[in-house]
Amino acid sequence: MTRNVVVVVMDTARYQDVFPEDETVAPTLESLAAEGASFDRAIASAPWTLPSHASLFTGTYPSKHGAHAGHKHLGDDLATLAEAFAGADYETVAVSNNTWISDEFGFARGFERFRKTWQYLQADTDLGRVARTNEGREKLREVTRALFDGNPVVNALNAVYGQFVRKREDSGAHRTNEWIREWLADRDGERPFFCFVNYLEPHLEYRPSRETTERFLPEGTSYDEAMAVPQDAWSYVAGDLDLSGGDFEALRTLYRGEIAYLDDRIAELRDALEAADEWENTVFVVTGDHGENIGDHGLMDHQYALYETLLHVPLVIHGGPFAGGADDRLVSLTDLAPTLLDAVDVDAPAFREQAQGESLLDDDREEREHVFAEYLAPQPSMEALSERVGGLSEDVSRYDRRLRAVRGDDWKLIRGSDGSRECYHLGTDPTETVNRLSTDDEEGADDGLNERSIDATKQAETLDGALDDWLDSFDHADPESEATMSDGAAERLEDLGYLQE
Repeated sequence: MTRNVVVVVMDTARYQDVFPEDETVAPTLESLAAEGASFDRAIASAPWTLPSHASLFTGTYPSKHGAHAGHKHLGDDLATLAEAFAGADYETVAVSNNTWISDEFGFARGFERFRKTWQYLQADTDLGRVARTNEGREKLREVTRALFDGNPVVNALNAVYGQFVRKREDSGAHRTNEWIREWLADRDGERPFFCFVNYLEPHLEYRPSRETTERFLPEGTSYDEAMAVPQDAWSYVAGDLDLSGGDFEALRTLYRGEIAYLDDRIAELRDALEAADEWENTVFVVTGDHGENIGDHGLMDHQYALYETLLHVPLVIHGGPFAGGADDRLVSLTDLAPTLLDAVDVDAPAFREQAQGESLLDDDREEREHVFAEYLAPQPSMEALSERVGGLSEDVSRYDRRLRAVRGDDWKLIRGSDGSRECYHLGTDPTETVNRLSTDDEEGADDGLNERSIDATKQAETLDGALDDWLDSFDHADPESEATMSDGAAERLEDLGYLQE
């Protein structure tokens, strides 16, 4: 019998808080990792949702697939993983809790059913913005205009649900699991299935339950006190919000509480597959699309940087050929798609031809020397950030740049379009605190000529060459093309902290 494939993305889950050394946060994932395989050095190709999911769906990096802050859409010139499975006669379904991952941004191709949990009844018209308009006559005008764009009853119901009901319980995980249980019960079972799920819980704002959070709280901090800490990432980045070390410690406990809650929902999803008698015949994947900065590097949220806090993500695969326990190979999330095709013997030659990732099940694959990550345009743009917080200082304006990173086993280089270069020795500096190319750091400089800085210069030159060779090895997407989004989508994204121009 052909195996099913389930891919679960824990949106905004960084490795260090899913599998911390000091405590157990995600026991379900730890169990799945012990029974299956955990790839403990998995690196996302981008630090935020849109480009990272596009890489996961196509097996390519952002420069090739072209979906990023400057072009907010996955074009149809590359095949998607869902299309590859559909071509092999798989039933393909998706449930998304993140507005970026929807038909509007090009992610529904290949799926027979695509469920958007921010709508109570699935519809093309989105009215989540209606309840957030101004009061008085302006609100009345907006309601009147929007209600009659499509089915007015459905539109009104979705508006009320999206604004006042959905967020009371969680960010959609509970309803996601309910829908999947119903779908599993109703399907005919003749075809294998590919099911993609995006869970949003670890994303800002952190609103975990008291039950899943209290065990993580630092001594002397109550749940209510932690929940009272401001979570305005953009005001913090702009220097308009002061947060202490204690504040960030409290926010990290809320973040772990969200992960713990989601771990319970993943256990429910596993139970649903078991109840439907599908678990033993399913390759089950859990990963993160990117990580999070919680005061790390002077940042909040997951923008403007390519540090390991944003790129190092969990990757656990259970079922089928995956039973090897911990795997410390250097892995890119672009490897996941060709790996899954191999795991269930799907040919998909066109997809394999385009993919830049390599199957982790390929016995002839050489050990990977480098992985890459890209941040091709700031999101939000400096204009959008300035509109939100007022004028920007020169210190903040430095984020108006493109970034690329290349890392090997121990060394990592981050290169900016503004001429900036950062080089870190991850073996001794996993938190990337000392830029070995900077003469401002005591450990890395003696007029820039001591032995350590000379070694860093040589390593940076090697990584520079590897990055240049990689960039020259494939055709890049057209950077001049444009993509637009609806007003409703833009407003939903602003709710998640993604400011739009």
